[in-house]
Amino acid sequence: MDADRLISIRLLAGIVLIAGLVACGEEDVRETVTLQVEQAPEYMVPNREPESVRTVLSAPAQEKISQLRGIIESNSLRQLTRLASSQSGFVSNFAGASHGEHWDLLRRTGFDPILRLDELLDGPYGVKMVAGETWYVWPELAALEPEALLPERLNFSQRARLEELVGEAGIAQVREGRGYPGIRTAIAEDGRWLYYVHEITGEE
Repeated sequence: MDADRLISIRLLAGIVLIAGLVACGEEDVRETVTLQVEQAPEYMVPNREPESVRTVLSAPAQEKISQLRGIIESNSLRQLTRLASSQSGFVSNFAGASHGEHWDLLRRTGFDPILRLDELLDGPYGVKMVAGETWYVWPELAALEPEALLPERLNFSQRARLEELVGEAGIAQVREGRGYPGIRTAIAEDGRWLYYVHEITGEE
């Protein structure tokens, strides 16, 4: 009986061993492959700056925006001209025309100064320091210096934004180092409305 039991145990052990070998043979062989990927170019990296970091508009600047909003609501070019004329050093054009004449001419050619101003103020703004003074500039890309505005210096989202704002023709002007070529406006930290222009000649 002991001999039979020993034989049975050996047979059982053999079966278990064979089953284990078969299972190992059927198991998928998986290799771990590690790929080395270079870091994406800077212009393709989204801007990760949180919105909370954005400089908050000063109280005087917010008051000026509220005043402009009121004029926009009234759709009065005369009121807009009156406000611009009351702002020390305000610039609307570089041809020497009065604010009213210039904006009236633009409106006659299909460019509505009030509508475009409304669109600007609805969008994001940038901040720049000029002679120690803080300026809030719309749109945000207009706050960049000419060399910083080059497409190669912008991230992916900024490049798309620039193309949306000024098109290929505007980007060509940017590459010439002429600064932001689109319509833009700015308000100083003390609430002064500084400029509202669409020409390329530098106003800063």
